[in-house]
Amino acid sequence: MIRRAFCLLLGAGALLAVSMYESEILKWRQDREASLKAPDGWLSLAGLSWFHEGANSFGKDPACDIPLPDGPGHAGVFQFHGGKVTLDGREIKPNSSEPIKIGRVNLSVIRRSDKVGIRVKDPDGEARRNFHGLESFPINEQYRVTARWVAEPRDIPILNVIGQTSPSPSPGYAAFKLNGQDLKLRPIIEEPGAKELFYIFRDQTAGKETYGAGRFFYSEMPHDGTVVLDFNKAYNPPCVFTPYATCPLPPVENRLAVRIEAGEKKYGEH
Repeated sequence: MIRRAFCLLLGAGALLAVSMYESEILKWRQDREASLKAPDGWLSLAGLSWFHEGANSFGKDPACDIPLPDGPGHAGVFQFHGGKVTLDGREIKPNSSEPIKIGRVNLSVIRRSDKVGIRVKDPDGEARRNFHGLESFPINEQYRVTARWVAEPRDIPILNVIGQTSPSPSPGYAAFKLNGQDLKLRPIIEEPGAKELFYIFRDQTAGKETYGAGRFFYSEMPHDGTVVLDFNKAYNPPCVFTPYATCPLPPVENRLAVRIEAGEKKYGEH
């Protein structure tokens, strides 16, 4: 009787552990959708225009260099000279300055390698209005892997969807076994001082159950020679939802010859 009670206790503990993990992933998925659907989330991205040298007009008038879905017909003019952006004499720094509000839309100056442009976010944009939710593989703890971390810092070339290739710092790679195969993934550091590692990968579900160009996920920094990779948190890049994103593509090292049946599936096919 005592042995049976002990076994039942162990079983209950295992069920609780699984339940806690599933709850973590379900909460992560809920937060992920909330972030997408936020008024300034990726679903609100409604335009991207690259500056040309000189004056760049913006407004609701289609004749403007930067057409907007809301606001005055002619809302103003950005000046772009020698890589520097100004508006009414004030410099607007790419990727850091506060968004500029015009009507219901927000404008942000972004830099992508040698290109500088304006990103337009519209909370009433078509992608946000028509969003129908995400679909994911069933939660499977098999796809939460403790990998061996190999410190091997170097820059790796990352190509993006607009055809630019830029070097990105990679501190090393994660070596692990999954579905009977020995695999490696090399993350990058997105920005100086980042507290997480960023992975851009493609697996054998790509173009079938998942987005053809690949998916993303993050991990904590390595600790004591290991790093935890959780593919249940693999998610679609912004390019899945909008044609105005500039997503990075998986480097050669991260194209895996294995099916990763975890994380988000394709979007936009129903």
